[in-house]
Amino acid sequence: MGFLRPAAATLGAALLILSAGACAKSEDDGSSAGSGTPASAGAQVVASASSGAATCTIDQYGGTKLDLKTAKVGFSQSEKEANPFRIAETQSIKDEAAKLGITNLTTTNANSQFNKQISDVEQMIDSGVQLLVIAPLNSDGWDSVFAKASAKKVPIITIDRKINATPCKDYLTFIGSDFAEQGKRAADEMAKSLGNKGKVAILLGAPGNNVTTLRTSGFKDEIAKVAPDIKIVFEQTGNFAREDGQKVTEQLLQSNPDINGIYGENDEMALGAITALKGAGKKAGDVKVVSIDGTKGAVQAIVDGWASAVIESNPRFGPLSFATAQKFFGGEPVDQDVIISDRQYGQDNAKADLASAY
Repeated sequence: MGFLRPAAATLGAALLILSAGACAKSEDDGSSAGSGTPASAGAQVVASASSGAATCTIDQYGGTKLDLKTAKVGFSQSEKEANPFRIAETQSIKDEAAKLGITNLTTTNANSQFNKQISDVEQMIDSGVQLLVIAPLNSDGWDSVFAKASAKKVPIITIDRKINATPCKDYLTFIGSDFAEQGKRAADEMAKSLGNKGKVAILLGAPGNNVTTLRTSGFKDEIAKVAPDIKIVFEQTGNFAREDGQKVTEQLLQSNPDINGIYGENDEMALGAITALKGAGKKAGDVKVVSIDGTKGAVQAIVDGWASAVIESNPRFGPLSFATAQKFFGGEPVDQDVIISDRQYGQDNAKADLASAY
């Protein structure tokens, strides 16, 4: 895996959750984010928790102990599964449920419609689910879901995007990446690729969720700190979509034909940007592209010279989600905030580690 950063919380000291049979390594055995360790291919790694990490128990949250294998489980996906991140995320949930012998799993997809996601989740609660795993589209607007879930004592595990609410009250726990740190790491790679100077554009993710907010602030704050001669001259939302990323970049190239770098807040937008760059007659490397996710297409773009770096955002949440649920239903405390450590890809490891991407 990539190197381990201090995490806000974990399920236990130095917990390692592996999916797809992958093995992970920590920094004390020599692995690093750019080391090219292909064994990290499906792993989500959580570093040791700080001593003051907040936890939650079934007595605090409410509910009764049960065997997860016989439980009725619901998973709500937020976005269309045309995005490799969403495909891998949903498959990880399904694969881990099958591995654990969970036979009563209901999955829904909101197709990027927030009202539909709320309706999907409320219907699953009404149908009697005993555990919910939610990949939320937006960070706000979940009050009606919390009310229904609280009334029936249904624990909610949120993954990959945070909900603006109270853990161990409105929902059980959040499991995901440090999005501000991802933005910071992307900024460091952009600064390195540009020699600390130039004009940069940001392809913003979808509005209304904490991923976009934190990936933006993390990037801007770090650029200002490490490379003040890099100027951010353009920002526009690409809604985490490849088509939108292409359209926005086409507009960018008309208004800023001398742009030096593009930061895509996910790989799909960055790949759309690369299509636009090719269409404008740019050559590989003319404009430095840095993005976040870790899809095969984006890592291949590094191999081909069109991207400089990709910061991973690991979507394989199945093992960690169900391990959390098993501990909770078994009466053990679980952490209210579980932050995973993501690897990254660059010119030094992209070709060797292409198989690690999703």
